Amino acid sequence: MNVSSTISLFTGAGGLDLGLEAAGFETRAAVEFDATCARTLRHNRAWKVIEGDVHGVTNKVLLSTANLKEGEADLLAGGPPCQPFSKSGYWSSGDSKRLDDPRATTLDAYLRFLEAAKPRAFLLENVSGLAYRGKSEGLEYLQRSIDSINRRNGLEYGVEVLRLNAAHFGVPQIRERVIIVGSREGKTFGQISPTHGEVTDSGQTDSLLLPLMTAWDAIGDLEDDDSPELVMKGKWADLLPSVPEGLNYLYHTERGDGLPLFGWRRRFWNFLLKLSKDLPSWTLTAQPGPATGPFHWKNRHLSARELARLQTFPEGYQILGNRASAQKQVGNAVPSALAEMLGYQIRARFFGEKKFAATPLTLLPTRKRKRPAAEQTQAVPRKYLSLQGNHEAHPGTGLGYGAVRRLNVA
Repeated sequence: MNVSSTISLFTGAGGLDLGLEAAGFETRAAVEFDATCARTLRHNRAWKVIEGDVHGVTNKVLLSTANLKEGEADLLAGGPPCQPFSKSGYWSSGDSKRLDDPRATTLDAYLRFLEAAKPRAFLLENVSGLAYRGKSEGLEYLQRSIDSINRRNGLEYGVEVLRLNAAHFGVPQIRERVIIVGSREGKTFGQISPTHGEVTDSGQTDSLLLPLMTAWDAIGDLEDDDSPELVMKGKWADLLPSVPEGLNYLYHTERGDGLPLFGWRRRFWNFLLKLSKDLPSWTLTAQPGPATGPFHWKNRHLSARELARLQTFPEGYQILGNRASAQKQVGNAVPSALAEMLGYQIRARFFGEKKFAATPLTLLPTRKRKRPAAEQTQAVPRKYLSLQGNHEAHPGTGLGYGAVRRLNVA
């Protein structure tokens, strides 16, 4: 396989780059601010890592580190920090700062390097909130900026938006992301058809689709991990065993089948959220609280190795640091198998290497044939029974307790 060159921005622990590597791309330079992520990259790969704030890296330093001249790079890839466009900001307050958030300047850094490097193609990954209907100013800003780059340099970069769920491509995790791609020559990328789909009540999927890969497929052989650091602690630790696999605190509301301990949708979705052996993992988060899942069906935290498996990192790739650090590094990553698929499609659609259009992915887990029954739930401990009662449901976006308090203070 011919090797294509990549310049990587906001590399994190390397999830995107590892997938591109599997598709025949070589990371020639990686820019990463977080010191632990940089250590993880250096520990596992011989990539040239520029450790520091992306805004402080000059165009000359980036290209010289990559040993590439303007126009020589095949791909610019990266995912600018997604907090300004995240969904949680809408639910808690009804809006978020988006382009007014200082962290949104990372988009400008990406665009600066795009114009300086002039790669054959670019790939930009972000949360689905970047392209919300009626809230798409970030996407519109990218389009205007790239149009300006084209006019100044006589280029033809397109901007195509892919809204993908990693689970629909064999990743054992539900993870919705926006992928933006463009070709320097103005070539059209098009949409990508899913390869995996939901299993219906009759046990069937679309005849052309494979069943979704499950958390059991990814980590079932690791379930007996009894490491002390994985033991759940805190106020709600003893309540988790009463929540069935695949469910969350909503089980213990008036609309669930448990006890009415909470108001409907009064908590974040991943509060007391538990994996199911029969389903893909719920979306992994980067900075969970003590009661924020997803948790293992054995009522414990997920290990670094399990987190990496659910993100389809290559087996043997080591995430350095403690469990909380590993959670942050992996939770911020792109599933590597999704990136592998995108890498093959870029080679086929943008670079004309048609033989890669249907190349099987190497980073997907192997489907496990024997799947045990769901774990038995336990009774709600006595110390939580006083929470029973009539609890108000959440009144709607931006109307929760926290939003009301902020309005009163203002």
